[in-house]
Amino acid sequence: MGRALVRPRDLLCAVLVAAVYQCLLGVGVSCDPLTSLRVITVATEKTCGYRDFMRSCDVYKLNVTVLGLGDEWQGGDITNFPGGGQKVLLLRAELAKIKAEGFGDVVVMFVDSYDVILTSPADEILEKFYGFNSRVVFGAENFCWPDKQLTGRYPAVSRGKRFLNSGGFIGYASDLYDVTSGADIGADDDDQLFYTKMFLDETTRARHSITLDSLSTIFHNLHGAVDELELRFEGGTSLAHNTAYNTVPAVIHGNGRTKLHLRHLSNYLANKWTPTQGCADCTNDVTQTLDHYPNILLAIFIDQPTPFLRLFFHLVSKLNYPQDKIDLFVHNGAALHSAEVGRFIAASDGYRSVELYTPDPGTTDLAEHVARDTAARRCLQSDQCSYVFAVDSIAQLTHPDTLLMLLQQGKPLVAPMLSRYKKFWSNFWGALDSEEYYDRSDDYLSIVDHSRRGLWDAPFVTHAYLIAKPLLSRLGPGPYSRGRLDADMSFCKSVRDVNECMLVSNQFDYGHLTDPNNYETTHLHNDLYEIFNNPLGWHMQYIHPSYKRNLDTNYDVEMPCTDVYRFPVFTETFCSDLVEEMENYGQWSSGTTEDRRLAGGYENVPTVDIHMNQIGLEQQWLHFIKLYVGPVQQKLYPGYFTRAQAVLNFVVRYHPDEQYYLKPHHDSSTFTINIALNKHGVDFQGGGARFIRYNCSVTDTEPGYTLIHPGRLTHLHEGLPITNGTRYIMVSFVDP
Repeated sequence: MGRALVRPRDLLCAVLVAAVYQCLLGVGVSCDPLTSLRVITVATEKTCGYRDFMRSCDVYKLNVTVLGLGDEWQGGDITNFPGGGQKVLLLRAELAKIKAEGFGDVVVMFVDSYDVILTSPADEILEKFYGFNSRVVFGAENFCWPDKQLTGRYPAVSRGKRFLNSGGFIGYASDLYDVTSGADIGADDDDQLFYTKMFLDETTRARHSITLDSLSTIFHNLHGAVDELELRFEGGTSLAHNTAYNTVPAVIHGNGRTKLHLRHLSNYLANKWTPTQGCADCTNDVTQTLDHYPNILLAIFIDQPTPFLRLFFHLVSKLNYPQDKIDLFVHNGAALHSAEVGRFIAASDGYRSVELYTPDPGTTDLAEHVARDTAARRCLQSDQCSYVFAVDSIAQLTHPDTLLMLLQQGKPLVAPMLSRYKKFWSNFWGALDSEEYYDRSDDYLSIVDHSRRGLWDAPFVTHAYLIAKPLLSRLGPGPYSRGRLDADMSFCKSVRDVNECMLVSNQFDYGHLTDPNNYETTHLHNDLYEIFNNPLGWHMQYIHPSYKRNLDTNYDVEMPCTDVYRFPVFTETFCSDLVEEMENYGQWSSGTTEDRRLAGGYENVPTVDIHMNQIGLEQQWLHFIKLYVGPVQQKLYPGYFTRAQAVLNFVVRYHPDEQYYLKPHHDSSTFTINIALNKHGVDFQGGGARFIRYNCSVTDTEPGYTLIHPGRLTHLHEGLPITNGTRYIMVSFVDP
């Protein structure tokens, strides 16, 4: 079948030297590789794959001609069946134009565009082509397709791939014109079968010196050969190295079922991302300031009981985008959150429009699918809508410019990368398995942990993404309701089926995902219990924004009395949630010395209180002490390291009609924390703590601030009487 092996180096050098002499003498060949090599492709529409192909041509400054743009595709369903004859007809017509101009020394490389990435400039491609010493070179693969019965007619090869693949070939224009004109072909006939028959005809093969690139010198077809290819980086250059044959092919073709793998490789090939330069494309198509703000349908989906929904709504309301350019669509599929959703809707009068969507009762089992399809339809039916920004309630968008930054990418579909705190569970998949379910790509962990930052093509995104209306319209009716797939699986398959990309950006830290699993919903304020499952959300909602300064070695924590310190630890949201949780539980102690909750049933210094273990919050509270109180204690009282153990953790209620003060006492602790839970002068008058030894009183502690002081021997203290209202404090006797 001609020479399929890489030629010896000395013969290759001889061929190249001869070519150089010919070009210098003006005989036969051009000295300019850009004029000597013409890349031709066929594309009837500008898909994601097409855009990446054209980008690779731009990177390597290749002279490319695109045939068929805007034409109706008549080549059949080549994804699933034979077809593609239209490509041969278009190429034949283009070669006829070159013939009319004079073939000269023109070399033409034809490649598919939707599933091809180029990785070399013209001079390297020509160098490899001349090395074959053939007039026409076709790519090769391991499968005889589409007619397996032709297997026996193929010439044997001593090494490499035996069968022709028509997704990429190169040759002199004059020879390719004769080959493409050598037989009739219909638009929906199979192009690979057409070229196969030409190759298998010994007369045609000999006349045009046709050979196969069996060692992937120029063309690498991924089907059956994914494992042969290895990404390598040399400085700012990305290389696709064939480890089986030690070649660096110039054309990577995602034929057959390898198109998703090519999409993965496209994140790196043509120098799109390298370790030294990072993401080369991340600034492309990004306008620093928008010329105008397009109208957005902000579609919020609450599909299950979700921790920190208040925080979610707060962050959504703080997105840096004009609310009069946003139509708000909210679907609540969790009755638990009805009141919270109602409060958000009531406070959303700044939006262009607001819709709280409730599916028909008969669609309960498909409520999520129907709601998402309805949101998509709302945008498609509106003359004003330009994008849908779909956000699930577990997506905490902490960066206020998230929506702006996604818009500035100028992509049909882009998602902010979000993951669960300190976990690798994210809102995208790096790969799919053979059943089109989750598989982990080799770069998934590097993307999630941000050691690689950029814009990444992924086969699946969920929970938060921006989709442009033109793409949405291409998905057809019911993109979220295909077969028995989950709504997000259905949507992503709809996008993949129209050959569009789903991009994930981790250029910035956009936020995180809340973990809804194991969410306790039996309490009044369930978020209080989430410090283990969702520590970041718990911190954001409940820890005082000034807490961190307490740990600064250059910051002096306030000391209102000797060895008594006061510092912020909780937000007022935590304070009110804890008070309401206690009042909802309602089983306050009597304030007498008899207390069956204690071993022995006797309390020496009784208060009207509820213990944390009564409401199932004790373990979470001890974890809080370890994480947040312990580090500050070690700064304030150096040399002591708390075990963060406490038997008594309780909320005290003072009221003029029940217990309104506390007699002098020492605490059964190494140190005590005393946290104000409501506001002095507003919720109550009077109250406070007096440290008798130092004759020092602290009476104006703000909600969320804690006093910390030694428990035994030195800090005898009393609770000062309140005169009006109700005072709540949270107390822990730490390390008794």
